[in-house]
Amino acid sequence: MAENERVRIADIAEELGVSTATVSNVIHGKTKKISDETVKRVQLLLEERKYIPSMAGILLAQNNSRIIGVIINDHEKYEGRVLEDPFISSAVNYLSYETDKNGYFLMIKITTETSDIIRFASMWNVSGMVLIGFCCDQDYDKLRSSIRIPFVVYDGFFDKPNRISNITIDNFDGGYQVGKHFAELGHKKLLCISDNFTCMDLERWNGFKKAAKEHALSADYLQIPLNSEERIQFYEEKMNEIKMYSAVFAVSDFYAVELMQFLMENGIKIPGDISISGFDDTPICRQIVPSLTSVHQNCKSRAKTAVSVLKELQKHEKEGSIIRLPVELITRNSTAKYTKQLH
Repeated sequence: MAENERVRIADIAEELGVSTATVSNVIHGKTKKISDETVKRVQLLLEERKYIPSMAGILLAQNNSRIIGVIINDHEKYEGRVLEDPFISSAVNYLSYETDKNGYFLMIKITTETSDIIRFASMWNVSGMVLIGFCCDQDYDKLRSSIRIPFVVYDGFFDKPNRISNITIDNFDGGYQVGKHFAELGHKKLLCISDNFTCMDLERWNGFKKAAKEHALSADYLQIPLNSEERIQFYEEKMNEIKMYSAVFAVSDFYAVELMQFLMENGIKIPGDISISGFDDTPICRQIVPSLTSVHQNCKSRAKTAVSVLKELQKHEKEGSIIRLPVELITRNSTAKYTKQLH
């Protein structure tokens, strides 16, 4: 046999004069009904022939594959770079740590179709799944009716959890904290920007708007395009309108940093002319100048909760639920007291 040819189970079985089932059982540790002598012979030849077992085969042969599938919605706003998004990469990082610590394997699937999720779960016999970026109730209804694998959702929106646990954050309070912060700094005319005003972004806007109302402030919103080139063009067209506001709340750090860079490139001082806050408190907030004020959500805590809940769901020790984690505004150099007259 050539060196570059992979050794097969059938080759081992033929050389030893045993069945392929016997060799397979030794590989997968199912040796109760096999003599010690045969087990030893098989193991020695496997080692001698440098047999490399298929990890997928081993996992699929087990009742519990120990695989946690992380399914990420490849939304058009990411423009094909979803894993480069600061929040997504941070979430995956902490999920990887928690799954490994609990003896699981992590597999990532990027898709926009729920049918792909069903095929993925079936193909890999996953023990559980974490869905990120799928917030539509009808998606969950389809999954609930098609698979029996427990799964948790990041920032889902549905009325009846059933066998699903929604691990979300207090989006409303996060927006509220930003609005209150701007009010305490003396700002009077506030703006919120988002690519949509539904689901969690709507909750953030509603919290922001409530804080503004409580402090008798003016709060408006602008819906920005999903495409990055179109957003820059949009900002150019809306420049005079944006300059009317002294403080801007972007519903994500990504949009906050992008807007901040655009404004500074056009001679607007941050925070001298406009204060800006983001949401998520991703590492980029501390790396840019000025550093970005942002609403901190604990990705490590959420990942730990997700894995813990999945383990409980697997044992049928927990029903579906909605778990809402707290958030905290972290103030940095992108926001400051407003000392000028209104534009």
